Amino acid sequence: MNTSFIGFVVLLFIATVLAIEGAYLWWHSKHGAAVKRVKARVHALATPSDADAGPASILKNGGRDDASLIARLLMSLPRSQALQRLLLQAGLDWTIKRFFTYVGACAVGALAVALVMHQPLFIALVLAALCAPLPWWVVRHKRAKRMKQLEQQLPEAADLVARAMLAGHSFPSALGMVGDEMPEPLGGEFKLAFDEINFGSSMSDALQNMVTRVPLDDLRYFVIAVLIQREAGGNLAEILHNISTIIRERLKLLGKVRVLSAEGRLSAWILCLLPFALGGVIMLINPGLMRIFWTDTAGMKLASTALVFMVLGIFWSRKIVRIHV
Repeated sequence: MNTSFIGFVVLLFIATVLAIEGAYLWWHSKHGAAVKRVKARVHALATPSDADAGPASILKNGGRDDASLIARLLMSLPRSQALQRLLLQAGLDWTIKRFFTYVGACAVGALAVALVMHQPLFIALVLAALCAPLPWWVVRHKRAKRMKQLEQQLPEAADLVARAMLAGHSFPSALGMVGDEMPEPLGGEFKLAFDEINFGSSMSDALQNMVTRVPLDDLRYFVIAVLIQREAGGNLAEILHNISTIIRERLKLLGKVRVLSAEGRLSAWILCLLPFALGGVIMLINPGLMRIFWTDTAGMKLASTALVFMVLGIFWSRKIVRIHV
């Protein structure tokens, strides 16, 4: 395979991606969610409201009202609710159908690229299997990043609630103040809890829903303290101030642990990525040397065994370098 053909394949792939992106942007500008909301608002203003209609939910239904057969089948999967909750915790507006569409697109795209480059079917299937979980990794990364931001914002939010209550505000109005003054993502979560209370939900249900959307131990302690104070009484402002102090000290300790373990984490990254990087370099320099791993039976067994042990090593290294505080 000469260099010109490889360059042509790469340019063709880039052109295809750009064409798909352009088509998506055009479709989104004509039929996107924002356009639909504007059309729905104009339609609602132009037509009288139905007095007999039931109350609208404050939360998005995650695509449960989609009448398509595929959407109903996906929602009937055993872990569909957990997946929908994961997408919600990541701050994404994806439905389950959209998530699996991305999974299939990554797998099919990787398979097509491998076949266009005249790779063996085994390599094409392995590449498709490796690329299929990319949307899952993206969701997990966004969720971890969002949880980290929420954890950093929580002490300030607890102090703001405590100061608002010392100034004479009620706890629900203090939640609304946090929602208005704090930036995203924590401000939006407190604002949503405040709106749920205003729409008729109980204080306990609104706070427990917030814990479901933001599964942080520190926020759980915050909610438990509020609920216990409502039942037993006490100085809630002082309790929240103490909670914010404890959270700040824990985050400070976590920062020190991350600094001290930085060398170990860097070594783990190097050990995990070095075999794949070395294999890619050898594949570029001398493809015939690597071709034996998918053309010969013994080579395929060696490659499969090595991949299994490398995956186990990656998980083991990840468990070692992850220190919980």
